[in-house]
Amino acid sequence: MKYSKATNYALHTMLFLVATEPEQLVSVHQLAEMQKVSPTYLSKILTKLVKAGMIESTSGANGGYRLSRKNPDPSFLEIIHAIEGQASLFECSQDHNEGCLIQQVMVRAEEEMESYLNNKKMSELAAQMKAAHSI
Repeated sequence: MKYSKATNYALHTMLFLVATEPEQLVSVHQLAEMQKVSPTYLSKILTKLVKAGMIESTSGANGGYRLSRKNPDPSFLEIIHAIEGQASLFECSQDHNEGCLIQQVMVRAEEEMESYLNNKKMSELAAQMKAAHSI
């Protein structure tokens, strides 16, 4: 199982925005430079996060991105779904009915992983990051 690089960049972007002052706007160039990625590529990822309601964008010379006031503490799962979609990770290749034992194991594993990711909030990591830098 492997998530796309876009998910990696989205998670790092969201962590940075959660750790930033709530009203502070951060430019796409600052976010791209921090992650050593093209601003054009990162803009596409940011557009998905805006559409998902996780961040807000302000245009103009002093514009940028900040956390959405509606969802200031997103979970890992919310961010992953915003980028990857919500399709199941496993599809049984056999033409079975719903009683496929392999399918049952894989679905359960995915549910447990999603539960963990849904309970893991970006604010937890931001707090750890701030604590590590204040030492």
